[in-house]
Amino acid sequence: SFYEELVTQGVLEPLTAPVEGMVVREGSRNFVAPQGISSVVKFYLEQSGAEVSYEQHVTHISLRDGRWEVSRKAGPPEHFDVVILTMPVPQILQLQGDIGNIINESQKQQLESVSYSSRYALGLFYEAGTGIGVPWAAQYITDNPCIRFISIDNKKRNIESPEIGPSVVVHTTVTFGSEHLDSDPAEVQQIILSHLQRIVPSLPKPSSIKCQRWRYSQVTRAVPNCPGQMILHTQPLLICGGDGFTRSNFDGCIESAMSLAEAVKPHL
Repeated sequence: SFYEELVTQGVLEPLTAPVEGMVVREGSRNFVAPQGISSVVKFYLEQSGAEVSYEQHVTHISLRDGRWEVSRKAGPPEHFDVVILTMPVPQILQLQGDIGNIINESQKQQLESVSYSSRYALGLFYEAGTGIGVPWAAQYITDNPCIRFISIDNKKRNIESPEIGPSVVVHTTVTFGSEHLDSDPAEVQQIILSHLQRIVPSLPKPSSIKCQRWRYSQVTRAVPNCPGQMILHTQPLLICGGDGFTRSNFDGCIESAMSLAEAVKPHL
């Protein structure tokens, strides 16, 4: 039903562009978000009617008079009846305040067992009308120590247009990502570009480039038995979830969201 709704609303489309080297699992279907994956999140936030505050870096969570006091890097603390945490699991464990004593030993061990792959993503942006002469929309690379995936992103999303410049997205291998996790991003960018030049020598010079370190890329080991969520404290409710409690794809995220919603409902 989630896919049907998102396709009907034009947020998702079936993937039709050619992707070389993609492993297709039997019975699975692949979709693409023409306006980017953030459009899926924005769609649900709009549906919810929630008031959303961005760029709030949470640092402490503590109990104050039967409510949660949430502190952030900038601005005064705020108080809540229910707190739901869906950031990567290592970031939950880094939170300060009472939360450190509230998480019991068994839960702590489960949370500490979660692991993620790390990688870099490189975006190359071009002026409108620039031609990128390759026969594929995206390609998985199996024989390069640095690059795992290349996508001509507008082609993959099926939104090629003479008014919009093309963009290329490159993902590094997990091994390269972990080896260079704390390297200077400018140096990493140069290494990726040199490998890209060898793989796609016909690529024109971009008008701008963005290199993104992706410390928590995909879950390689989820919370044991993939429960979808974990209640850290009942009254007031403090609960965590996300792909670290299921798996790193859209189905995993939906599964966790449904599990969180069921657990939160009695507290509303």
